[in-house]
Amino acid sequence: MKYLLALDQGTTSSRSILFTVGGDMVSVAQQEFKQHFPREGWVEHDPEEIWQTQLKTAGRVLEKSGVSPSDIGAIGITNQRETTVVWDRKTGRALHRAIVWQDRRTAELTDLLKENGLEPLFRERTGLVLDPYFSGSKLAWILQNVKGIRQRAEAGGVCFGTVDSWLMYRLSGGRIHATDVTNASRTLLFNIHRLDWDQEMLDLFSIPASVLPEVRTSAELFGETDPVLFGHPIPLAGVAGDQQAALFGQACFEPGMVKTTFGTGAFVVMNTGGNPVLGEGVLTTLAWQIKGQKAQYALEGSIFVAGAAVQWLRDGLNIIDEAPEVEDLAGSVPDTGGVYFVPALVGLGAPYWDPYARGLIVGLTRGSTKAHLARAALEAMAYQTRDAIEAMQGSSGIPLRELRADGGAAANDLLLQMQADVLNAPVVRPRITETTALGAAYLAGIGAGLLDQASISDNWAPEHRCEPAMDPETRESLYLGWKRAVERSREWVKRAP
Repeated sequence: MKYLLALDQGTTSSRSILFTVGGDMVSVAQQEFKQHFPREGWVEHDPEEIWQTQLKTAGRVLEKSGVSPSDIGAIGITNQRETTVVWDRKTGRALHRAIVWQDRRTAELTDLLKENGLEPLFRERTGLVLDPYFSGSKLAWILQNVKGIRQRAEAGGVCFGTVDSWLMYRLSGGRIHATDVTNASRTLLFNIHRLDWDQEMLDLFSIPASVLPEVRTSAELFGETDPVLFGHPIPLAGVAGDQQAALFGQACFEPGMVKTTFGTGAFVVMNTGGNPVLGEGVLTTLAWQIKGQKAQYALEGSIFVAGAAVQWLRDGLNIIDEAPEVEDLAGSVPDTGGVYFVPALVGLGAPYWDPYARGLIVGLTRGSTKAHLARAALEAMAYQTRDAIEAMQGSSGIPLRELRADGGAAANDLLLQMQADVLNAPVVRPRITETTALGAAYLAGIGAGLLDQASISDNWAPEHRCEPAMDPETRESLYLGWKRAVERSREWVKRAP
């Protein structure tokens, strides 16, 4: 029997999950790693810690399951996407901490490009907006600010990659410097029509092409792991950014199918089929590409803070001890008592794209309690998801039929009911909620020739379904209050003149 090993490298932890080819979970291991905040608005990771935690969890999964490495049919990688790593091409040593997708340090650079009238060009070529979120500006910052790196890069001695590239390089013993179309499409450097790096985008960021990884499809044989790591070489056959992997794991294979992943952030993705649809307020991105097939596209609403707001309630305010407690606390009151929490803790993503917004709590009274704030934090996830979906529907003309929800917070039944009420549409949680890892495993299985898309659709099954139960007047009144609160959070930190 062959198994599929998914390496799920996230923003706060590295996980490995072993699946059967049929999609059943066999074993899982997870390890958190340190977050670095060297300045306000800066977020960094240690690339070596990312690698070591990912390797250790893979080893623990094999040990716990008793499965031999020779029985692993393929490894699939899924990852936090825009996080930027640079390393020495010969030694494999990271040359700077990874700059995380949440990092805001390049806001002035992206603003300058906007002021020069370049955003329409970037939107048309890359499908993205000019925002510090994406990798291109982060790489440009490293090349400009870290001593000696530009000279080494221009001499061909530096590799750039998102986390998938970094892991493949280390897994293969330095033999693979590659990425897939989904991760490439999150850099501001990739032409989503030609499916290749765009020289004009590189020139605008002053990035030498020699640092870039080879772009390949999401499901093909990239190579094998170094036999030293697991005692046996294992095929590396699937790669996708975390949100695209979740879309694939949710079997959203038809245009108009939508999923949201409630993780550190929340990411709403709509399949738009074989042609890119340029969105207003949302991103156009590659959904996936299987070798020998046409690339598939999606619209995405990127919400920077979702589960991270609950982490802040836990770690910053100490009003809960563990994240799952938020459901009972929020459910202890019938509503928020008029409290709104706009979790713009690292700015606002779709559809606002405001790196200068900051978190805001409004509507407090003497009667407000920690329970009201907890409920407002959950409602904020639902409101932000509606913001993104309304932008998607306006761009694509495709109405929402149902929303498939996954990620850690999808276990929260109260949140899913809130989401159904706010959207006025059904929200469905699948039998397997680890759809990000599952999507990576499925892509690896396809890349290794072990399964096909038709069998994946057959495997998907609902576990919990929420139907909307809120009257229209209440729904729209609450949503209007949310929009008013968001406006008060906008441009809170003014740019320097």
